Amino acid sequence: MSVTQASAAVGEPAHTLDHWVAAGVVPEFEGEWTPAAIGKARLVKRILERGYTLEQVREATEQGRLLSGRLTEIFGLGERRHERIEVARETGLDLSVVSRVAGLLGLVDDEPLREPDRLLLNYVARALEIGLPLEAMLQLTRVYVQSISQLADAEVRLVHLYVHEPLMRSGTSPEEMNREMLTIAEELAPLANQVLVHMHTRMLSHFIAQDVVGHMEAQPALDASDVGRVLVAVAFADLSGYTQLTEREGDLRALDVVEHFLHVISTTLPQGARVIKTIGDEAMVIGPDPEALTLWAVELGARLREQPRPQLQVPRPRIAVHYGHARYRDGDYYGREVNLAARVAGESGAGQVLVTRAVVEAAGGGRLRFEPIGMVRLRGFSESTEIFLASGEGGG
Repeated sequence: MSVTQASAAVGEPAHTLDHWVAAGVVPEFEGEWTPAAIGKARLVKRILERGYTLEQVREATEQGRLLSGRLTEIFGLGERRHERIEVARETGLDLSVVSRVAGLLGLVDDEPLREPDRLLLNYVARALEIGLPLEAMLQLTRVYVQSISQLADAEVRLVHLYVHEPLMRSGTSPEEMNREMLTIAEELAPLANQVLVHMHTRMLSHFIAQDVVGHMEAQPALDASDVGRVLVAVAFADLSGYTQLTEREGDLRALDVVEHFLHVISTTLPQGARVIKTIGDEAMVIGPDPEALTLWAVELGARLREQPRPQLQVPRPRIAVHYGHARYRDGDYYGREVNLAARVAGESGAGQVLVTRAVVEAAGGGRLRFEPIGMVRLRGFSESTEIFLASGEGGG
């Protein structure tokens, strides 16, 4: 690639690229602008835009803290770009739709699209062609981006923390560090792609089956305003005294406790229930059956104590369960009923499972006992909410 083409690809004047090469911050340049050299130049540009000096970039490069631009070759980040109008013509999508999808991908203004972006837009166009509404497709794209971003972030951070930093601490040379990191990328990236495809197929099959079963009880939306509303049981669970535990035992010990807590939750949930998200030591769980979810909540404390990790002193959980219509969007659940469940969770104490009247009325199996607590005024709600303390058949 000529210096003029490289200048366009990086977004910097040719004399700036020459200056960077002379300063030693683009060691991948060996007489020509290869994808590796361009990838490193783009990285240098981003670092300089964050306020670092060229000297700091050079030092980091020499110390092995900045990895080789060859990573751009492995992941195909140096391929040619596509103008949005070009992709719009190819896919038949309106330019505004192309821009909306580009925005979900984190691209700004009129930033050109890469080859994977073009392929994604072809997928969007095909989905719309066979009948998936635009709003649903945009939500699905947003979920793809959020989920895969979280996955990629975890991959990079964990390799950095457990491989790259130890290599730096051991005094390994920059050249050896680059070889080690490139080997990991070259060997694991194809395997990760296979795992991703396999897990997507497996989970898709699972949730299709679950959805078919759910059709036995689900009521179709009455009109357009009801689209996206689903009747679900919502549970919020966290650990009482977690902040004090962190102060007393330290972050690492507290993280072990949270890891154990979330593992027990995810491996003991009733059929059809799943963890929607976690924030610190709190988990939000959604399920189709309020009785089953409440029974699970009542038994969670005992299950935490039963797990074979006696060295962990796990605080007792605080849980709330509510049952009502929530809005499903972008893989998450929103609305008044979700907010109400979260507020009820704030009223629960160590070892308690609090539920609302809706759960009591829906749980008719006789496996639970409900002790009235009374009408409680929850923050943000104009009307009081009737709350009950749930327990198992034996009263605990």
